[in-house]
Amino acid sequence: MDYQKGKGMGTTPPPLAKSERVYRELRERIISGRYVAGYRIVLDSVAREMGVSAVPVREAIRRLEAENLVTFTRNVGAEVAAINVGDYADAMQTLALLEGYATALAAPHLSSEDLLAAEATNQEMRLLAAGSFDPRQFTDLNQRFHQQLCLACPNENLLTLLNRQWERVSLIRRSSFAFEPVRSMVSVQEHEHILTLVRSRAGFEEVEAVTRHHKLRTLREFIESQPTR
Repeated sequence: MDYQKGKGMGTTPPPLAKSERVYRELRERIISGRYVAGYRIVLDSVAREMGVSAVPVREAIRRLEAENLVTFTRNVGAEVAAINVGDYADAMQTLALLEGYATALAAPHLSSEDLLAAEATNQEMRLLAAGSFDPRQFTDLNQRFHQQLCLACPNENLLTLLNRQWERVSLIRRSSFAFEPVRSMVSVQEHEHILTLVRSRAGFEEVEAVTRHHKLRTLREFIESQPTR
């Protein structure tokens, strides 16, 4: 879900170019997990399904390949790229920096309604952690919580980078792993601390640091959980 603020409200957006329409649809199918790693994307089939020629499909595939979401091999064709779990560390380190800064920038602009919405999401996470744990649902709720706290960030370029990084982390988690029940309640408690800081109008540096360390703690625990070789 794109949490960037909309522009030009009340105006009708121009129709998307064919290649852009195909790109967005294929990208959404990959990010959502509908197309899993190794799934073969047959250009002619996509073209027929979307009512276009093969040209815009090839253009869309090139863009997806540049994003490392698709690989193209001669005599094989286009396939959804396999996820290297090692990429998770890089993605989470980047996300920790971006999310910490965006949350601190957004904090003064968050309304009481925004905070209540984030609190409700965290409560859903608490119920999952204490009951019938669903790792994928917990992961999705976790992302929603952080998006809700970043929603009011006035730096739209930062939000654009964040959305891409959220998608990348979400894709890796869906393909490889998710939160574990034992550690999930710690995330809920840390979320409560972040909410308390935002409500109390804590300083920029404190909000940024706590949010950043929250994300890096998740990364550290994941690395520690991996078998040694």
